[in-house]
Amino acid sequence: MGYNHYSNWITGILFLCKSLTAPLVKIYCVQLMTLAVVTGVAGFIGSHLAEALLQQGDSVIGIDNFNDYYDTRFKRHNVKALQEYPHFKLLETSIEDLDWTELLVGVEFIYHQAAQAGVRGSWGKSFPYYTQRNINATQVILEAAKDADSLIRFIYASTSSIYGNAETFPTDENIPPQPISPYGITKLAAERLCWLYWQNFAIPVVSLRYFSVYGPRQRPDMAFHKFFKAAITNESISIYGDGQQTRDFTYVKDIVTANLLAAHHQAAIGEIFNIGGGSRLFLSEVISEIEIIIGKPLQKTYVEKARGDARHTTADISKAQNILGYSPQFSLQKGLTAQWEYTLNMY
Repeated sequence: MGYNHYSNWITGILFLCKSLTAPLVKIYCVQLMTLAVVTGVAGFIGSHLAEALLQQGDSVIGIDNFNDYYDTRFKRHNVKALQEYPHFKLLETSIEDLDWTELLVGVEFIYHQAAQAGVRGSWGKSFPYYTQRNINATQVILEAAKDADSLIRFIYASTSSIYGNAETFPTDENIPPQPISPYGITKLAAERLCWLYWQNFAIPVVSLRYFSVYGPRQRPDMAFHKFFKAAITNESISIYGDGQQTRDFTYVKDIVTANLLAAHHQAAIGEIFNIGGGSRLFLSEVISEIEIIIGKPLQKTYVEKARGDARHTTADISKAQNILGYSPQFSLQKGLTAQWEYTLNMY
């Protein structure tokens, strides 16, 4: 969708007039500001993204249902800083319970970060949560976005889990997806829904496939959080398999940068991009780096390989580099050090 400066200005003025009485959103401002929606705003990535948007002067409507997949105290802590901004509005509810037609009046950017996360937890009785929160919720937003005249970009947070055990490394976006977990299946389904709505209704979608994101505010069920916490509490860490699996680790601020780039490049519309950290490392190598940072060895317990975990992942990020100008800026050492310092303060 092409919006020139004048039409954006008019749209913004009309929205500001409506926002004074809209029951869901009240934006108080003396100058025109970009309005964005961030779903999953209390989560690891969503909170970082919302913070970056607020810092650059945007108004943000954050949505999160604060489900109990992990301790909600972490989520409350994540949004606490966001609530200090006068142009941040938190809606504590499920995506399916909102009136999206009303909510999207004047919204220019949707950053859809919300999902039921976790490869290992997606089996068995938990599966309905994954279909509801990953597929159904995405469709609800897309359906409303068809009539959102002000919408410039819909950015969907996809995942490297859709590749499964890829046949080639590094893996580019043209490799056929072969998910090996229910989680990966539902994320791929939602990604395909985004593509369908772009093809049929011209919704300006972009899908970003994140590779192994880490950094401050990482969920407590994720590996690096567990490793750093174990170092503090002098407990043993669990290593699934032999520790020789490889991952392309991506620092959370690089993920945020990729979202902001995708939001403002016209050529990104309708495309899928791998967003990786630029290097492939063995888990054992990463643990050695962590031990250097914390200044002591970690106690290790080797357990059976988890179902649904890919053996290797590596992102070919050349497409994101060429079209978005994306280039990861954070080395593993720098990123891990930042996460260690954050975790120390937390515990």
